Amino acid sequence: MNASKPPTDRTHRAQRTRATLAAMLFCAFALYMAWHAAHDGESRPVDEMLLPAAHGEGPAAPDDAAARPELVKRGEYLARMGDCAACHTADASRPFAGGRAISTPFGKLYTPNITPDPDTGIGQWSDSDFMRAMHEGVGKGGERLYPAFPYVEFTRATEQDVLAIRAYLNTLAPIHYKPPANELRFPFNQRWLLMFWNLFNFDEGRFVPDPKKSAEYNRGAYLVKGLAHCEECHTPRNFMQGLKSGERFSGATQAGWQAYNITPDRAAGIGGWSDEALVSYLVTGVAVGHANAAGPMAEVVQNSTQYLSAEDQRSITAYLRGQRPVAGGVTRSRDSYGKPANDDVTTLRGATITSVNGAQLFVANCASCHNWTGAGVGASAPLAYPSLIHNSVTGAPSPSNLTMTILHGVQRQTKSADVLMPAFGSELSNDQVAAIANYVTKQFGDPRASITPDEVAALRAQPQ
Repeated sequence: MNASKPPTDRTHRAQRTRATLAAMLFCAFALYMAWHAAHDGESRPVDEMLLPAAHGEGPAAPDDAAARPELVKRGEYLARMGDCAACHTADASRPFAGGRAISTPFGKLYTPNITPDPDTGIGQWSDSDFMRAMHEGVGKGGERLYPAFPYVEFTRATEQDVLAIRAYLNTLAPIHYKPPANELRFPFNQRWLLMFWNLFNFDEGRFVPDPKKSAEYNRGAYLVKGLAHCEECHTPRNFMQGLKSGERFSGATQAGWQAYNITPDRAAGIGGWSDEALVSYLVTGVAVGHANAAGPMAEVVQNSTQYLSAEDQRSITAYLRGQRPVAGGVTRSRDSYGKPANDDVTTLRGATITSVNGAQLFVANCASCHNWTGAGVGASAPLAYPSLIHNSVTGAPSPSNLTMTILHGVQRQTKSADVLMPAFGSELSNDQVAAIANYVTKQFGDPRASITPDEVAALRAQPQ
């Protein structure tokens, strides 16, 4: 019988390496479980702390049959607050059936069907399944949900509000539709890795009111930090695509659009806006003399914020006013730039244009609505064509939103107006779009802002 060979140094090293990796994984898992248990222990009692002034809840319990119609009505309001339709509707003929593509640095996600269809939707989900998804980011089968679904914010919603949303979704027409499969690169298609993402970027637990603040402020905090999930667009992200909590509401880029700073800094944010202007922007998409909503924000206004109650309008305003101002080096407000054009039109008369000319292109494509002076047409009427002077888009340090508006136009339907600006992306080349944008920023906005045709091409390529 041959004696077995003694293990070599290489074998010992391999065994030690495997043991070390196993120990590291076990420790990471143990830390996560300890963190999860600790947060669970802290958060459970909060759901039982019914604070109507902050949460805006009615006295009826979710299982009270007599209160069911009122519960569904409340759930519809809260679903609008969360703008569920925006992400979960790819085709207007299939509302809430999902399928909308969301591009991320790691690949493409498709939103799920949340109609009560039993096969392709959430018809077989229990209330507990739904609540676990909203509060913990875990699906019915125990799979971890990708944080493109903002459970990081939704976790703060009370059980009562989550169940109200669930009650409303149960009343929708079931739509049998299976969205496409996600297109994520390895290893980002491994859902179990989200355990580690959550460890660094997710604090599970319900909203806790600040006893030192007013009920109005706390109600605004509950909405903004929870169902309205404003941070998801207006807060910069770290390398893991988690939110940078130290730069809350200071602005970020989404699909080529800049979600501007909404801290109360007077130069960089909304500190120079009146409460009336801020409420008007949330409800109509227009803050006269400041801004007009376009791109993703126009969707938010159309699908969500225009339906806010007067109480919630004031609460959100109060909360945003109470945040830490973030200047980010900005010393002059975006809406303070610009002057009317005086003689550009007359200068062009009889002139021979031999190259791409921003002034000529502006007069040909934009002046009929925005006036050749840039002052707009219609003053402050609901259907007015906005002034390009004292406009936060033309006065921004980057002309990206101006460029995206030229490329994609504006479509915003509210109770007060149906606003439409045509898209010029199919009509104008990258050189022409750049020429118009540079003319507008130089004449009506921040003259330091400029864009190249190659940068226009990059923005044009951004999936919308």
